[in-house]
Amino acid sequence: MEFGAHLPLMDFGGHPYTLDHLIAYTKAVAELGFSALSVNDHMVFSVPWLDGPTALAAVMEHSAEMTLATTVALAVVRGPVPVAKTLAAIDRLSGGRLLAAVGPGSSSEDFAAVGLDFSERWQRFDEAIGALRALWRADGAPFVGRFYSTEGLSLEPRPVQPSGPPIWVGSWGSEVGLRRVARLSDGWLASAYNTTPERFGHAWRALRSMLADHGKDPDTFPNALSTMWCYITDDRAEADRILRERVVPTVHRPEDMLRERLPIGPPEMFAEKLTDFARSGVKRVFIWPIADERQQLDRFWNEVRPLVAT
Repeated sequence: MEFGAHLPLMDFGGHPYTLDHLIAYTKAVAELGFSALSVNDHMVFSVPWLDGPTALAAVMEHSAEMTLATTVALAVVRGPVPVAKTLAAIDRLSGGRLLAAVGPGSSSEDFAAVGLDFSERWQRFDEAIGALRALWRADGAPFVGRFYSTEGLSLEPRPVQPSGPPIWVGSWGSEVGLRRVARLSDGWLASAYNTTPERFGHAWRALRSMLADHGKDPDTFPNALSTMWCYITDDRAEADRILRERVVPTVHRPEDMLRERLPIGPPEMFAEKLTDFARSGVKRVFIWPIADERQQLDRFWNEVRPLVAT
């Protein structure tokens, strides 16, 4: 199992939102040995949320050789042409280190903010992936669909990666979502607070059975688990306070569900959860410290990671 870290774009309380803060975080992630750095995406949210692609570009020069990932980029809300243009630039300027996980967006507020019909998100999303691939290819036929067309478009400079960054599809694990992953993507991105090791394992087995029908090797097909919000503490009262005061009001999930699914507590509990996910087939996890970020990164790397049995 590999480990990546989310840039702290979301305000769980008292976030500074300065470039110095993001750079220091990125340097710490790189120095500790994380394999990837990622950003999530929302237009509007219940708490402040710094723009993901902008933040990723801002810290790029401090990211060493880590993979840079979007987990996910809102290909429908932003539109495939702006997304293709922005991510092509990040891939080129990083020397070809971008992994582009995309999703339609799960928030109706994001769609309302840009004047799109939320009910059309899945039809638009399928087309958006085709449009991204066409825009990143140096040759080949344009994509022409009901919502999007790349005919006559040439977005240059193109990405460094020959056919563009690998495109992963975000899915919480429904059958229709997994079929979309098998049909359209180069990898599967799941969500830590929307699954469990048991549910992930069931979905991963189902996805593996679908991949061969699309000419993809289930043994080499990648996956990852994003939004692993975490806080390491041996103080149960502190863990309860972090969960109730910072996470529950922000994430909008029942407290009991979040308590079960998120690693907020001692390092042994975190390691046990990651071990269960590793055994269910998870290949990479993106952690996201909720507070005291630098200390939490150190504690994860030195106290949790060595206990994970993979």
